Amino acid sequence: MSSLSGKVQTVLGPIHPDQLGYTLTHEHLSMTFNCCFCPPPAQKALVDAPIVMENLFWVKQNPYSNKENLLLNQEAEAVKEELLLFKAAGGGSIVENTTNGISRDVKMLKKFSSDTGVNIIGGAGFYVDATHSSATRLLRVEQLTEIIVNEVLQGADGTDIKCGIIGEIGCSWPLTESEKKILQATAEAQIQLGCPVNIHPGRNSDAPSQIIQILQEAGSDISKTVMSHLDRTIFDESKLLEFAKLGSYLEYDLFGTEMLNYQFNQEVDMPSDNDRIKMVRMLINEGYEDRIVISHDIHTKNRLLKYGGHGYSHILNNIVPKMLVRGISQQSIDKILLENPKKWLTFK
Repeated sequence: MSSLSGKVQTVLGPIHPDQLGYTLTHEHLSMTFNCCFCPPPAQKALVDAPIVMENLFWVKQNPYSNKENLLLNQEAEAVKEELLLFKAAGGGSIVENTTNGISRDVKMLKKFSSDTGVNIIGGAGFYVDATHSSATRLLRVEQLTEIIVNEVLQGADGTDIKCGIIGEIGCSWPLTESEKKILQATAEAQIQLGCPVNIHPGRNSDAPSQIIQILQEAGSDISKTVMSHLDRTIFDESKLLEFAKLGSYLEYDLFGTEMLNYQFNQEVDMPSDNDRIKMVRMLINEGYEDRIVISHDIHTKNRLLKYGGHGYSHILNNIVPKMLVRGISQQSIDKILLENPKKWLTFK
């Protein structure tokens, strides 16, 4: 821990926090998401179809119903090209939140970083219960803690490539026993390491608070913890502000995702990017500028430029200008994209 204190750990090794630059705090560069395949209510023939112009709109509206769309790990060359575009747009770093269970590939992350010059921070730990192996479910908290700590200090997946955050730690609703153990192990590992944590909450507005309570009871440092996906989880402003008081970073990380029906929770009306900007502005006005981070959470092919998607540069190229138009200052934008990620990612 002492050797990492005051540093950020990338897949190429530790760096000074000032080297990060503009940072996306929740992305995926190589992963599979077939664990979350959703059979479509109609047009079942498109499940196994290739992604082509004629079905692109359908795939955008039903991204988890086309099997090819769930294999982001097949698009290494397209992702590399996008990383170069992200860098050209002013981007510096990407936090890659792929964990155990969704085909993490730290060797590919290292190659991406070496080839593009973009800093990449890899994620340790485990995704949602549906991806846990029977062996994982049998592990005790102490054993899970050891795995997470080793992925940060020694290397992940049989390599010497080290993770720089714990997360995204996957949680369902309701939370399962296996997920609760992993949350407790996450807290214990964070105590040992002084490292940042990223949480994927279950799809219920009470999930983020429940998770924070479990982490707090286990001794976690909530000020070093990001709660992801708030844009699909808490819609009521008063409830959001109550959650904000708990002290975690508030992550709006689905920029670029706009769809009629959210397949994982039909009760949710997925917000537009304009809605996200309004919520970010509200949080700034309420005094939470120091706790906001933003990203895209790209995890399917249709969101890449190659398939007509918004790509990893969408926030820098399109969202930042709109934020300025909507009265969010450049100073606040720099806090959200530069200072807050730097503070979060730096080991204590």
